[in-house]
Amino acid sequence: MSDPHTPADFELDPRLAADTVFVGRFPLCQVLLSRDGRYPWLLLVPARARLRELHELTPPERSAFMDESCALAAVIARLFQPDKLNVAALGNVVPQLHVHHVARFTSDAAWPGPIWGQHPPLPYTADGLAERLRALREALSEVPGFVAARG
Repeated sequence: MSDPHTPADFELDPRLAADTVFVGRFPLCQVLLSRDGRYPWLLLVPARARLRELHELTPPERSAFMDESCALAAVIARLFQPDKLNVAALGNVVPQLHVHHVARFTSDAAWPGPIWGQHPPLPYTADGLAERLRALREALSEVPGFVAARG
């Protein structure tokens, strides 16, 4: 990501980069949208080098992370009105610290089970992706400190 606010030593894991679209950033974290259009699914990735676990953040960063995660969750809840919002840091496949925020519905394909490995990813259409990004960037732009990606 060519973002002047991201530390030079931060690199997004190539698997995350391939599976997501950059939505924008908070002061600490990048906000990414999963390319799987089956679920409203965003990831929060602290833009710090070599992080694997939440406890590796400094105390002020942990506080900032929680604020950013809650702000993202509130936007997801407002935009999508899910039956449940799943927030999870797994890292078994991609060890880089990243936290999933997934809007779940009793009508979704994997309910009530986990989404991972249940169904092949369902790519967005070009128009669907553009609309999802527009809505997310507009809603997140109301959150102090969020800077939307251009495009």
